[in-house]
Amino acid sequence: MCDLKGLRWRQDNPVRWEVKMLQWKKVRAVARHEYLVNIRRPGFIIMTAIVPILAIIGLLLGGVGGNLFGGQAFRQIGAFLEDYFEGSSKHFGVVDHSGYFTSILPEFQEGFISYPSEEEAKEALMREEIDAVLVIPEDYISTGNVTVITKGSGFGAAALEDSTRVKAFFISHLVGENVASDLRKRAADPINAQPVVLTREGKTRGGGPLGVIFTFVIPYAMAFLLVMTIFISSGYLLQSVAEEKESRVVEIVISSITPMELMAGKVMGLGALGLTQVLIWLLTTWGISGGAMALFALTGAFAMPVRVLALVVVYFVLGFTLYAILMAGVGSLGTTMRESQQLAGIFSMFAAVPYMLSGFLFANPNMLVARILSFFPLTAPTMMMMRLPLAEVPWVDILGSTGVLVVSIPVALWIGAKLFRVGLLIYGKRPTWKEIFLILKGP
Repeated sequence: MCDLKGLRWRQDNPVRWEVKMLQWKKVRAVARHEYLVNIRRPGFIIMTAIVPILAIIGLLLGGVGGNLFGGQAFRQIGAFLEDYFEGSSKHFGVVDHSGYFTSILPEFQEGFISYPSEEEAKEALMREEIDAVLVIPEDYISTGNVTVITKGSGFGAAALEDSTRVKAFFISHLVGENVASDLRKRAADPINAQPVVLTREGKTRGGGPLGVIFTFVIPYAMAFLLVMTIFISSGYLLQSVAEEKESRVVEIVISSITPMELMAGKVMGLGALGLTQVLIWLLTTWGISGGAMALFALTGAFAMPVRVLALVVVYFVLGFTLYAILMAGVGSLGTTMRESQQLAGIFSMFAAVPYMLSGFLFANPNMLVARILSFFPLTAPTMMMMRLPLAEVPWVDILGSTGVLVVSIPVALWIGAKLFRVGLLIYGKRPTWKEIFLILKGP
């Protein structure tokens, strides 16, 4: 067992603990070993194959269902969802007390039936001749209130408020027969927005709705990919350190390589392993879909400024490097795999914090809280990747956040190396916070 309080005794140990210039040949050897050993593990192969297998099973079930039942079951599911939220084939009873909806227009007579009284409409609903009753009061014009009577829960009534078909019914009847049919249809669906963004330089960029959507999706996907890679790579990293500590192999390894070189090699090798797994998932899912997303992704790439795309990649690399170093150092202090995961899990929570604020970011990407978190090393990568596509982020935020990350990485490397070199030889008892402080304060 390593005596933390007698840490200075380790200065006389034959193993040279002091930090020196990394020998990249040894770092690459460790990285290559970690990558090749772990990529052959049954656990890695099984976990990597799960996502493609599930996707293939879904396609096979779809194909078998289509062949056996003529696709009827899947069409029924699709029709149910469409009916539930849009009311495309529902029949509605209308009880009008306002005088605007008594005479139903020809294009709506198939789905809307007028009843003289609410009692008759309710009886028709009980006989399941209609799916809902719309009771329009006399003061509808001033209040807009409509009573929706349905059987079962009231969720269907709430969903009708967003139904384009029901909205079209009300708009067309309010406009009246004096307006041409094509104008009534346009009034029911008055705008089909084609977004164009004016940049700070006074230039416009578009790409249509899909382009704008993917301008948001790609950076958000990269931020999610960063979080996923951190979770996956940290798991392999902690597992590797825990196994070597339990088998005492690490005591032999550090006699020929410095702890910093060992940590750097593990971070590089297992980081590449995590990226490999995530990329396999993305590529196989993309391939199974027949490349259908290629056109959308291409549209989004054209709509996205090169500056945003480049910065997203920069934040991804810097963020992953910072998190991997910290997780390696802190995770090595655990005496078991579970303890290591608990210690390293603290950093994973920081990476996910910006996602918790995504609703506020859509409303105001440059709000004060977002700007503050952009200068905090552990939240800066994901926060900036999520802010960049939503607004023109001030250059001071971009330069400041990248500067903070660039400065934080060597600091994290120094902290991580000190924790890592002591943590490798800790057995049986996890150090307290006071002991961790002494480790960092010591030589």
